[in-house]
Amino acid sequence: MAKGRVDIDVDRCKGCELCREACPQNVLALADDLNGKGYRPVILLDPLHDCTGCALCAVVCPDGCITVYRDVPQKTPKKEPVLNGKSLSLAV
Repeated sequence: MAKGRVDIDVDRCKGCELCREACPQNVLALADDLNGKGYRPVILLDPLHDCTGCALCAVVCPDGCITVYRDVPQKTPKKEPVLNGKSLSLAV
């Protein structure tokens, strides 16, 4: 399953909470501290790494304060069975 990372520009965030409402994993929260503009910005609280990188938070952010990175695991190629040095794959 894909995992995501969210980067929030807390200096620009106004704390509108639209991203929190859009997040299906509920990994966004309001910070306890205020930013330079006097708003409580949204922060990522994801200790269990539940974020999937769906980017819904970034889509709804009216000020473009959120960047999402998605880490997709690489699939390992299936190995064909071999018997006495010959491939056993079936031709269709």
